[in-house]
Amino acid sequence: MTQAEPRGEIARTHESYIETNEQILAEIETRGAADPLLDEKLARIDAALQAQQERLDRLALDRQRPRLAGGAGGESVERKSAWGAYLRSGIVSPIETKALNSVVDAEGGYLAPDELDRRIESRLEQSSPMRRIASVRQTSAGLFRKPISVTGPQAGWVAETADRPQTAQPVLSEVQFPAAELYANIAATPQLLDDAFANVEEWIASEVEGAFAQQESTAFVSGDGNGRPRGFLNYTLVADATHSWGNIGYIASGAAGAFAAANPADRLLDLVYAPKARYRARGRFVMNRKTLSAVRKLKDADGDYLFSPTGPNGTGPSLLGYPITEIEEMPDIGANAAAIAFGDFERGYLIVDRQGTRVLRDPYSAKPFVLFYVTKRVGGGVQDFDAIKVLRFSAS
Repeated sequence: MTQAEPRGEIARTHESYIETNEQILAEIETRGAADPLLDEKLARIDAALQAQQERLDRLALDRQRPRLAGGAGGESVERKSAWGAYLRSGIVSPIETKALNSVVDAEGGYLAPDELDRRIESRLEQSSPMRRIASVRQTSAGLFRKPISVTGPQAGWVAETADRPQTAQPVLSEVQFPAAELYANIAATPQLLDDAFANVEEWIASEVEGAFAQQESTAFVSGDGNGRPRGFLNYTLVADATHSWGNIGYIASGAAGAFAAANPADRLLDLVYAPKARYRARGRFVMNRKTLSAVRKLKDADGDYLFSPTGPNGTGPSLLGYPITEIEEMPDIGANAAAIAFGDFERGYLIVDRQGTRVLRDPYSAKPFVLFYVTKRVGGGVQDFDAIKVLRFSAS
């Protein structure tokens, strides 16, 4: 199935959504209340739109998911053979132990070959919304440091033969991203491991994908940085008019726990223009599906809906012409909740992957199943505090 078919289906459903919502607004204007059946119909259409968009997203992810070759790249034949023997039987000879190398400190287990590491990272890239929009950096260290120029390099104009006065030094800051341990404990049946045609590495990658992606998404949004990445909403939120480096600037919605009663779209426009122009070029909205459902109903001063089911060039849904990334871990609309974010997340947020996935095989704790304890180190945090702004649902 091509992506054009579900996009056409979404467009038709969106037209029904607009038609039903207009009927509700008309009844409220003439009768003071809408028919409950119309409200139920709108809710059903909203749910259908959500399901259709998820279907389109899955189709896009399936097309983008890398198909890794069966070979192990630079891995030696001995190491690949030893790794397969360890996963299936847990028995390794002294020669195979030497080939595997890299024993996990006091716990046993082994460092996985590069191929499994790449499989997991490729799957996470497609499953985690934040990984698709943020910067991702590989590192071999447990702590990644990055110098940041807060003020940028200084420059000035000068005549051809005039003196060149020394420019002011840029103000530098350093941000640090420690890699925290992310783990999953997955169970395999003896039959799966005995099946010569089963790709055990692919099975491990697929099993940890969902668990890792959900944990990562939560941490990248609201993590406190204590044994996990620090989410962009965990930093101090300050009114954008008094924004300073190290904080995230916010625009107030104009009402506690809601959009402003009058001209609610104005605050979204304020949010779009809060970042500087260089960030807006690649700006996008981030919110969860409940907030997106509320945003679908908003109109501008001319009565046109702000939401569009398809963006420029046939891309996904857009708001005010900017793409929308749906992240379920974003907060719902509520009093003082930062339920909508906007900005250039690629420049604003950095995800750090420490190379190396470790696997501990445990055939004893849950017999007859064989447990695989898979660990990966991931860090994250804001690297440019000017690039991300949020809409805080508060009066001021």
